[in-house]
Amino acid sequence: MKREPLAVLREVFGHSEFRGPQEKVIGHVVAGGDALVLAPTGIGKSATFQVASLCREGTGVVVSPLIALMADQVQHLHAAGVRAAFLNSTQTQDQQRKVRDDLAAGRLDFIYVTPERLVMPGFQAVLSRTKISLFAVDEAHCRLPANSYHTSGAHIARRPVFYH
Repeated sequence: MKREPLAVLREVFGHSEFRGPQEKVIGHVVAGGDALVLAPTGIGKSATFQVASLCREGTGVVVSPLIALMADQVQHLHAAGVRAAFLNSTQTQDQQRKVRDDLAAGRLDFIYVTPERLVMPGFQAVLSRTKISLFAVDEAHCRLPANSYHTSGAHIARRPVFYH
């Protein structure tokens, strides 16, 4: 199912060309490389990891401490025809179960989770049975020692692809 990055950018996101370092980063990640991307607001960091993930087989796991942002990202991905979901504490048990079932069955292109969710044994068990296209950490600057992202986020350091 490997797709070309520019085709994904055009067909899914409706953009005709890459911005700034996007093309170089996407090419590197699609080829199996790791990347740490630090860029200003508006450069298209989310599109960078989203395009890279859609060019690879499996589900992209996006870790974000901002629940409102993950809901917004999932809504935008749905509008583009991408199968995405989030899993967090705002959902009922039934909603969470459906998302976990969809993830386990390979029915998601993206799953957005909080750092706390990522380290839960039940979620890690589902991930262990999931083909993962990449891991992305979004809004990593929100990792402050004063909140729970600090302790949960420490486990993320072993993951392969990070975006900020």
